[in-house]
Order: sequence, then structure tokens, then C-alpha cells
Amino acid sequence: MTPRRAAIVVLDGVGIGAASDAAAYGDVGSNTLGNVARAVGGLSLPNFQKIGLGGVAPIDGMPFALRPTGAFGLMEPASAGKDSTTGHWEIAGLKLRVPFPTYAAGFPQSVIDDFAARTGRAVICNAVGSGTAILDRFADEHMRTGAWIVYTSADSVFQVAAHESVVPLAELYAACEAARALLVPPNNVSRVIARPFAGKPGAWVRTTNRRDFSIAPPGETLIDALKAAGIARTGVGKVDDLFARRGIEGGHTTGNAEGIARILDWIASGSGFLFGNLVDFDQLYGHRNDVPGFYKALQEFDNALPAITSALHEDDLLFITADHGNDPTTPSTDHARENVPLLAIGPRVRPGAIGRRASFSDLGATVAEWMGLGFRGAGKSFLPLMVAR
Repeated sequence: MTPRRAAIVVLDGVGIGAASDAAAYGDVGSNTLGNVARAVGGLSLPNFQKIGLGGVAPIDGMPFALRPTGAFGLMEPASAGKDSTTGHWEIAGLKLRVPFPTYAAGFPQSVIDDFAARTGRAVICNAVGSGTAILDRFADEHMRTGAWIVYTSADSVFQVAAHESVVPLAELYAACEAARALLVPPNNVSRVIARPFAGKPGAWVRTTNRRDFSIAPPGETLIDALKAAGIARTGVGKVDDLFARRGIEGGHTTGNAEGIARILDWIASGSGFLFGNLVDFDQLYGHRNDVPGFYKALQEFDNALPAITSALHEDDLLFITADHGNDPTTPSTDHARENVPLLAIGPRVRPGAIGRRASFSDLGATVAEWMGLGFRGAGKSFLPLMVAR
């Protein structure tokens, strides 16, 4: 059992500029951090700045720290796709060459009919759109009939919405598990998402009881390699769902505040490896084009950074990154094909530039080398660039 520890914290949707192939995804001009900075008149994130975020890319209000305390760089997406599952799998060493299927006109009727038959409830919606707009259109009818609201987006997701007073959570989750079982190739959707909501007409609100049911990774990941080596693996946020709960322990968290508290608990007494996702940037603000909310979430995490970094042990490495972009300043409410920031912190980290990495998988390879594993997945370790031998 290695005494070393490593943590990866994914700021969901916090990209840092359009990837080189963004045009193929319709995302030219997307730059989540850069555009948010311009929209608010410059970012004031002193702790991010101290680590070295200003050295990753030009950001208004974020000059480069002359003496950064961390290592910093940028990672380009190499997998096909721009969703959370694809991004987290690539970080963990698994590169997807074929994107998950998406449904610009809704799902095939045969899929909807099968879902209704398996769950015993009708389906009143099979649409593409933002969740809040979908509720405005279909929630009243759902309340009268009890039928499922099924919808998708530009991402590979099969989303099932139901009011918590109409459909018990256990039934909603069971329905999503049924959907997961029926969504096989060629309809192998990346994630089935339970979208429970509450409220009344004109004031519908999605609750924190969301659950994601991901397809299982088709190959070995960093998490599998750590498990085989007997190293503890703790998930924070929705990471357990994204890996179909394969090899991840530690439970599920629903928002940034709870996730940050769980990260601090792990630093204080945990072991092995932590893989965390802080979802509020994406779920609450990116998808709703809420620039002030997005910036507020960045400031809240920035305020938490001193407590996180000061608690790190001598043989700890903490990485902060993202899985894709979700630029709240663009007309789109969907994910964006963006590069992601890469920050590394720890007592043994040599401050300075890590450079531009060709794949998110380089991060998983680096953690694997730090933890003494032979696994490298689809990546190349940059550990020698940031930790002295």
C-alpha cells in the first residue's frame, strides 16, 4: 500500500478556450473562462491566480503570478465527444474514437415505446431542449397524467423528468435503470439521467435528487488499475455514476458545497486516490447561461482553495481541471468542445509550466506514475515536469 495520495478535482464545464476541432462541434468562439472574465469585467480569483491559472491562457483580470505556487498547463480533448462521461473517461486513460450517439430530432419511437412498456407509464414528451424549457412545456400534463417526460440535448443523454409528488424517487430511479438496460447499440446513449423536480405551474424547480446512470467503460481505466493494486479509490460528486460505480467508493454528493466538504474530509483522513466532480458550474449555471452565477461559483471555490491546499500532506498531489466547456455567454445552453485548465498543487510540486498536453489522458498517466502503477492508458505522464526526483 503506497503512502502517497493523489486527487483529481474536476470543475464540471470550466473550459478555457475552443479546442482545435471546435468547428466540427459547432463551438467556434466558445471560451468558458475567457468569456466569463470579459462578461464580468475581469475575474478576481486571487487563489487561482496564485497557483498559476493566469499562465494557462489569457484571462481578463488574471495576470500571471510571477511566483506561482503550483504547476500549470492546458489539456486538449482527444476523444470524440464533449460530455462528462467522455471527459472523465479520458482523464482516467480511456480514449473514445467514436462519439456516443445523439438525437437531434428525439429518440426513435421504438425506444420510447419500449421504455413505456418496461416502466408501465406513458411518455408525453420526446423532445430536444433545455430542461427548464421542457418543464415549462410539459410539466402541467405530467401532473395530470403521471406520464414520463423524456428529453435529450446536444449531448448523448436520455433524461427522464418526474415530479417527486407524482412519481416516487425509487420508481424514477428504477425507470432509469430500465432505460439504461434497453439503450444498447446502436442506441448506446452515454448517460440516462433521472431529473426529479418539484414546485407548481410557473415555478417548477429541479431538486438535488438527480442521478446519472452511465454506460460502463469499455476498457481499463486508472480506477481499475488502482483497484487491482489494492489502492483506495474515493469518488466525490457524480464520478461514481460516470464510471457506472465500477471501482469507485465513498458515496455521492449533489453540489459544490457538499463536494468541497467531502474533499476536505478526504484530505484530513482519507487514503489512496480521490476523483471528484463539482457539478454546479455546469448544471446550475452553464446550462442556464447564468454568467453571474457561474462567476459566483468560481469565487466560492477560490475561497475554499486555501483550506484545501494548506491541508495537503507531504506526499499529496492535487490536480484541478475540467471535463469540457459550458460557456454561459454563448446562445447555446449545451456543452462546448474546449480545452481545459490543468493545475497541480502539493508540497513536492515544482512550480512552473507543464505545457500543452495532447490528451486529458496525460493526467491519468501522471497519477498512475505517482502511485507506482505501470498503467498509462492512452496518456503520457508529465510527472517529471512537476516533481523533482
